[in-house]
Amino acid sequence: MSASTLDTSGVFDVPSEPTIDADHILHLTPDNTLIRRNGIEFHYGQELTPWTEMTVDLHDPHDGSEIKATGVVVSCKGDRHRGYDVSMVLMNLTDTNRARLSLLAYSSLA
Repeated sequence: MSASTLDTSGVFDVPSEPTIDADHILHLTPDNTLIRRNGIEFHYGQELTPWTEMTVDLHDPHDGSEIKATGVVVSCKGDRHRGYDVSMVLMNLTDTNRARLSLLAYSSLA
């Protein structure tokens, strides 16, 4: 057997699923998120308690712009083996962000 070297290129550091940082900010990936008119749906590896409030960062893949909003978990269904399907309602959106979210919901991203 021969010794192998550790990969330090950072290729495997890119998160493939949503992450939550220490400030309870949810960072979503576009390939894992369904955008709806009043909220979002995504798959997550850990269970989130219903009625949990957190900040959400959504990034538009077309122009790179960001929508930052407060969301509340309204549904979390699944199990620890397959992961959880989470539904969140977004609140206190500005008129501009509400219009952008509606546009994304009715585009090919939804």
